[in-house]
Amino acid sequence: MARTELIFGVHAVRALVECDPAGVLEVWLQARRESPALRRALSLRVASGIAVHHVPREAIERMVGNVAHQGVVARYRPSAQMPVVSLDGLLHRTPLPSLIVVLDEVQDPRNLGACMRCAAGAGADAVVVPKRRSASLTATVRKAASGAAEHLPLVSVTNIAHSLESIAEAGLSVIGAAADAEHPLYDADFRSPHALVLGGEARGLRRLTREKCDRVFSIPLADPVESLNVSVAAAVFLFEAVRQRSAFRDRAR
Repeated sequence: MARTELIFGVHAVRALVECDPAGVLEVWLQARRESPALRRALSLRVASGIAVHHVPREAIERMVGNVAHQGVVARYRPSAQMPVVSLDGLLHRTPLPSLIVVLDEVQDPRNLGACMRCAAGAGADAVVVPKRRSASLTATVRKAASGAAEHLPLVSVTNIAHSLESIAEAGLSVIGAAADAEHPLYDADFRSPHALVLGGEARGLRRLTREKCDRVFSIPLADPVESLNVSVAAAVFLFEAVRQRSAFRDRAR
């Protein structure tokens, strides 16, 4: 049986209550501090067996420590309603995914969560990460994702380079992001199905990962800034893709 974990943050807990109520075993709310949106979600789900406790702030901090818990904690164990998505299953679905975000060794959980939030906002189909040397789907990631982690599959793979080969074979172009790339982001064509590949905090795209990209682009930056945080870079790339696709659809009408 899967272990339980404590999830904190209003948006993260609300998303779990809405998407996987069978997995939410109980919720603790800080007395006299309740989010109206979370209260409405819980009022619809109490009949599902979710136990709700109103407790002092100190009780919540004893459970999760000194984190930005926003006055809410849930004890959660994923149910059968939340299936595990594999890369093979993703690439063989119909229609083919149009946008996959691949993160090469992003190890800070807040960065992973922020990237997931950006990817969900841009309409991505999934985020792919390696099983080793990467942040995993923890409570901190869920909090940073602000509800996106419950709507966007996080796919763990053994080997990023081999996974990029599979993505390319499925018909998606593979576009890398690197601060030292010769060509600027605005030369990229994001209108067709593609995977966007971003590197980790320490060294960016690894050599073999970069070699698997069809093309690699950079964000034009003014001096003296040399690079951006990976989640910020992801947002810039993703919403340039959104802009191009929206303009293409408008012209096609």
